[in-house]
Amino acid sequence: MDIKTYKRDFDYSYTLGAFPTFELVDAMPENIINVYSGSNFTDMEKLTAKCNEKSVPISINDKVINKLSDKGNVYTVGVFRKYIQELDCKKPHIVLVNPSDMGNLGTIIRTAAAFGILDIAIIEPAADIFNPKTIRASMGSVFRVRIKKFESFDKYREYISENKREIFTFMLNGEKPLTITDCPKPELYSLVFGNEASGLPNEYLNYGTSIIIPQSDLVDSLNLTIAAGIGMYMFSSGKNVTKKT
Repeated sequence: MDIKTYKRDFDYSYTLGAFPTFELVDAMPENIINVYSGSNFTDMEKLTAKCNEKSVPISINDKVINKLSDKGNVYTVGVFRKYIQELDCKKPHIVLVNPSDMGNLGTIIRTAAAFGILDIAIIEPAADIFNPKTIRASMGSVFRVRIKKFESFDKYREYISENKREIFTFMLNGEKPLTITDCPKPELYSLVFGNEASGLPNEYLNYGTSIIIPQSDLVDSLNLTIAAGIGMYMFSSGKNVTKKT
């Protein structure tokens, strides 16, 4: 297979770097086409053992590494087939409406995995979850969570319509302040966050409970990844967290 520099319309993508490659091999070996290692990779024995354990093909190929890497410190690449997932509607969800930055998207995915919220809805248009930059920003956590894309928020609402869950929209003009002493604790919920630049439109005030994170007037707003991290921490309170096995 001739592996080319990534484009969104490809039916495959790849990891860049050792950590996300190990996560890929550990979490989704059935989707892997091949793992490539550079001849100077110092953990080759460990990577080979993991690939053999998961029945994943591995080869040394400096040419592929150099062609795909946009940085000089990449020594492993894991090429995998793209996949479609369904969300677990009996679990909490993170909903990202039109996220546009791949770095932010990857960071939020990693944060969600850290707090044990393993289902993420993406409302399009949105940044590409399979772009190697998103994967690298997530440190491979993208392979630990379930992600599904929706054409609109209404389509997402239809998807969860059979479940009794509470929806919380995070907005600068939200009605309910989020505080340590007064944070809702429903068993089933969706936390909804808007675009980095524009946030959520006012129509989202009509969906469930609108939340505002109290802050000083020294800044206009919190960074999306920070706001999402605060929301996930407050709502999860560690109860969804399980250790990786």
